[in-house]
Amino acid sequence: MIELYTWGTPNGRKASIMLEEVGLPYNVHKVDIGKGDQFKPEYVAINPYSKIPAIIDPEGPDGKPLTLFESGAILVYLSGKTGKLLPAAARGKYLALQWLMFQMGAVGPFFGQVHHFLRAAKVEVPYAIERYVKEKDRVYGVLDRRLGEAQYLAGGEYTIADVATYPWVARHEWHKTDLNLFPNVKRWFDAIGARPPVQRGMAVPG
Repeated sequence: MIELYTWGTPNGRKASIMLEEVGLPYNVHKVDIGKGDQFKPEYVAINPYSKIPAIIDPEGPDGKPLTLFESGAILVYLSGKTGKLLPAAARGKYLALQWLMFQMGAVGPFFGQVHHFLRAAKVEVPYAIERYVKEKDRVYGVLDRRLGEAQYLAGGEYTIADVATYPWVARHEWHKTDLNLFPNVKRWFDAIGARPPVQRGMAVPG
């Protein structure tokens, strides 16, 4: 049984969706980041960066427990453990990893900055809002062009790249994005949102 430490954020939901998709049993440990649970010593011992999610697999690759943080690393690990959601062929695998890195390096950071400056900043910072909204829209444009030429981000196969990106797009209202302006993203988003494992993963931690 994998131990999942998470909260209801896009990064947290990447891990729960992945666990649902690959069918591994897991226990949920709520880390309430609004109350500062991520800074408690017992959690810092699991993730020294004090972010969610993190997992502990009691049966790691060498048969010993393995603790992992960073959502992208968790997705790659769970894919390797189960042989699911990462193509076996080299071309498909590297395309999936490319789009996973795009999520980690662009989708998450820029969408997250928009969330912060629109919803959490104590004072309005027009320059920051303009900068990050513009970059957020550019990222959506990249996704829309890609999904206009392929069913999923890595091509014709649903992969960890889609798992990683979906929870961030699911907060399109938070970053004031009309998905109708990005019809290929909307088609992809609606299709993934209809998957029962995604629906269950999005409901974690409940």
